[in-house]
Amino acid sequence: QVQLVESGGGLVQPGGSLRLSCAASGSIFSINRMGWYRQAPGKQRELVATITRGGSTNYADSVKGRFTISRNNDKNTVYLQMNSLKPEDTAVYYCNAVKYPDGYWGQGTQVTVSS
Repeated sequence: QVQLVESGGGLVQPGGSLRLSCAASGSIFSINRMGWYRQAPGKQRELVATITRGGSTNYADSVKGRFTISRNNDKNTVYLQMNSLKPEDTAVYYCNAVKYPDGYWGQGTQVTVSS
């Protein structure tokens, strides 16, 4: 089992920045990929960004150039730096870890972009 705990969400004005953190614990050996997904009210959960154990990254088109995913393997933590935030980025952000063949989710953290 893998446990994931997110932090760093909150309220920010348009154009502002936030950094989300996700700390992994438990059976973290050989986690293949970690990432961030988000779900806005009335919408399906969607991919934001992922990063593999080797450091390869993937981003949704809507966040390219504004968000950066990174990981600290020593701390078993993955980060999402979010810049130039827009109201449409408002959602609950979920951390995800894939350890084949299983996937794990955190409890989510709310990000609200509003003036």
